[in-house]
Amino acid sequence: MRFSYLAYTFSLVMMYFSIVLYMPIIIALIYGEYNAILPFVITGTSVLIISTLLKNTVKGVKEIKSINDIKKSEGLCVVTFCWIFAGLFAAIPYLFFGFTPINAFFEATSGITATGATILTHFDYPNALFFWRSFTQWLGGMGIIVLFIAILPQFAIAGRQLFFAEAPGPTEDKFTPRIKNTASSLWKVYFGMTIFCTLLLILNGMNIFDSICHSFSAVSGGGFSPNSTSIIEYSNTIMWIICFFMFFAGASYNLQYKVWSKFNPVLLFRNIEFKAYFGIFVILGLLLSLSLFVHLNYDFSQSIVHSFFQVSSLMSSTGFCSIDFAEWDYMSKAILFIAMLAGSCASSAGGGIKIVRWILILKIMKTEMSKILHSKAVFNIKVGKYSVPKDILYQTLMFVFFYIAIIITSGLIISVLEENTLVGITGTICTVGNIGPGLGHIIGPLGSYDVLKDSSKLILTMDMYIGRLELIPFLVLFQKDLWRIKK
Repeated sequence: MRFSYLAYTFSLVMMYFSIVLYMPIIIALIYGEYNAILPFVITGTSVLIISTLLKNTVKGVKEIKSINDIKKSEGLCVVTFCWIFAGLFAAIPYLFFGFTPINAFFEATSGITATGATILTHFDYPNALFFWRSFTQWLGGMGIIVLFIAILPQFAIAGRQLFFAEAPGPTEDKFTPRIKNTASSLWKVYFGMTIFCTLLLILNGMNIFDSICHSFSAVSGGGFSPNSTSIIEYSNTIMWIICFFMFFAGASYNLQYKVWSKFNPVLLFRNIEFKAYFGIFVILGLLLSLSLFVHLNYDFSQSIVHSFFQVSSLMSSTGFCSIDFAEWDYMSKAILFIAMLAGSCASSAGGGIKIVRWILILKIMKTEMSKILHSKAVFNIKVGKYSVPKDILYQTLMFVFFYIAIIITSGLIISVLEENTLVGITGTICTVGNIGPGLGHIIGPLGSYDVLKDSSKLILTMDMYIGRLELIPFLVLFQKDLWRIKK
């Protein structure tokens, strides 16, 4: 690993991240929240100074003209550290508003990883801070590195290693010859969806500030709301609008770009992963509607609205709530739990194991059972029209194994620390899956993670990073070969 390359890339990303930190100042000026200006000025300036010092003091950084030959291991390391420090820097403004360091780090990490788990117990904060919460989710939803690949010429070629380090998946899904163009195209769709969502919310009665914040959170699969009751107090029309954008936040943005560029919605249903995602969404939505109608005596329209909203929210790992589902019966909660585990699509803003990995796991199981009867037969596992290489199948099995192992380990530790199994298990699933609110009243849709011990918050914060980076960059950090510094 060449430390000078890491320092150069990290300093470059942090320099532009410092500019982002000044943006809430605009909101503070608009709403006359002059006391909220200084925290973001100090933070942005501090990050800029750190970036400049790193670039000018680390040996060999000034001599670097290009990082086009950056290695995959170096890309993984850069991405991991950029995300961790982005969370740390994003936490600094919270300190000025009375947050403890651990609470600030938890809330900022929840934002930057688009998780949506919150430690807020009241919402008496400036609009500038609420804007920052939602804006960090919007940045993290598509990916910080993907954004800088799209806008920085220095990442024109080297961006490939960083792109797939930030958004690892079963396959390398790029749809243009140059990775910079791929990143740019993804952000165009992402930005367009955000504008479209904001306009629809405004036209249907939501005020401009709330519309912007909720659009940031819905399109990114984040879930932060400037309101203590999330979406509960809004009309059914607004709930359906947000449900629609949450659903597509959990769908592949690569696929959505192809649909928009060719003006052909049929392409959605030619994709096996989207068909599975849509099918699970419809089935779980209908089952939950029936459960609410039968067990909780909801009327037909309300059962439909709340069921499909919550299934969309949890499958896309957004975490908005249209109602306090902690009050629901066990059958309804069980359906929500399945939605949490199902997850979203690869190349989406959502979290979880990803639908395509579940498809591969099922195909592997079917193949292994077929081999019992036909031991000499040669089987070829396909996703759609494409054969899946054996190394991808092996990586998928490894990913699922480690994913479940981390959930079990973190869940058991937190269950012991908090003396509450429901908090331990659902809290871990919802942070590793970047979902946000868990089940039950403590960390449920209207609850708060603030009541947890600081040790539990730190574990869950680590889980958010692991879930957002999809394990691989995190696991690479434990390989001793990575830490052999080269010139």
